[in-house]
Amino acid sequence: MIDLLYYAGAFVVALGILITVHEFGHFWVATRLGVKVLRFSVGFGKPLWSRRVGRDGMELAIGAFPLGGYVKMLDETEGDVPPQELPRAFNRQPAWKRMAVVAAGPLFNFLFAILAYWGAYMIGIDGIRPVVGRVTEHSIAERAGFRAGDTILSIDGKEVQSWDQRRLYLFQRALDRARVNVEARDAQGKVESRTLDLSGLPVQEVNASLLERGIGLIGFIPEPLPEIGVIEPGPAERAGMKVGDRLVEVNGESVSTWERLVGLISHSPGKAMQVVVEREGTRHRFTVTPDPVKQGEETIGRINIRPRFTDIPDDMRVKVRFGAAEALSEGVRNTWSMSVLTLEMLYRMLKLEISTRNISGPITIAQYAGYSAKVGVEQFVLFLAVISISLGVLNLLPIPVLDGGHLMYYIIESVKGSPLSERTMMLGQQIGVAVLGGLMLLAFYNDLTRIFQ
Repeated sequence: MIDLLYYAGAFVVALGILITVHEFGHFWVATRLGVKVLRFSVGFGKPLWSRRVGRDGMELAIGAFPLGGYVKMLDETEGDVPPQELPRAFNRQPAWKRMAVVAAGPLFNFLFAILAYWGAYMIGIDGIRPVVGRVTEHSIAERAGFRAGDTILSIDGKEVQSWDQRRLYLFQRALDRARVNVEARDAQGKVESRTLDLSGLPVQEVNASLLERGIGLIGFIPEPLPEIGVIEPGPAERAGMKVGDRLVEVNGESVSTWERLVGLISHSPGKAMQVVVEREGTRHRFTVTPDPVKQGEETIGRINIRPRFTDIPDDMRVKVRFGAAEALSEGVRNTWSMSVLTLEMLYRMLKLEISTRNISGPITIAQYAGYSAKVGVEQFVLFLAVISISLGVLNLLPIPVLDGGHLMYYIIESVKGSPLSERTMMLGQQIGVAVLGGLMLLAFYNDLTRIFQ
């Protein structure tokens, strides 16, 4: 329950920051171009708080529902406008001004992401050294000659300081079906150049686990102990086991590693097992019957526990930090790469090359908000940067009701010399609402599927 409240709180804070940035973009450009702003609201619905500010008496408000926000401008299409105020009405502005106001929201999201990356890289981002912990058999990495203990030094000439630093670049190269040159130092200190051939990698493998599952490179992972770090509803909990219990014996066999424990449990689906645990210096015996779980063609046993990991050794920790100019350059590069990658993934989903399961909704985003906030400020800032880019890209899509849809209308108006008919715009709004509603339902479905699986 506490975790749920923590995730919800982090999600609301993140959303509040990003909505404020987006709407401030619309507000700032509108006021600079002479458009009168009536209300700046973060959230929808009945205001929980409001205040009049400025010479125009603009209303600042926080709405009851935090999933959005808006800037209300003086506009004849939304109400009567006094004759003396007509020059400041949004609908009376030339098309280029309206386009600038509408585009400002997404552009401020991109600017925020650049500044967030810049600040994070200036402070320094904690990471793990780019050391290969394991190479999957028959994988792209094995064919390229990678071995456990290799340290990755650069990818296509770009320096690598931590395991996750160039993951985004590899996503793009994988979509391009390219060959990637990697400079690595083996365990004996010899530096070699190796080539990852991504030309045959299925596009479905381009996801968050590309490096591990798609390419076959698995980084350093702290050794999990045969000790319960997380316990979920299931056989272990029903038997009376608790977080912190150290498993020492299963069916009379000694257990010294988590891998050994998993092997014994997975091979006993539906069979009662005698488990001995050590708790606060005292040994306790439990009878546990693993639930049978279908995994591919076979059935394995699970008791719904997860391990406690040992701490990461100091010599495996790194802090990726840049000077002001280089940090800004990294921020611009990451923002551009993420934007292009997001568009390409959406395009490939439309072509049915990539599963729509990659679309995440508010539940998954809230979980990541909570996780990143728990890890530290710099990780939460990086999370905000990624979500800000996604909001910027989404809002620029040419879907009516989004900023990109309004931009599309104004571009058409500029070309034909007159606005679209009210009937056409209304039809577009209905289509836009239907599309967004469908995307939201799909995102919720994906979220719920991840939870129950």
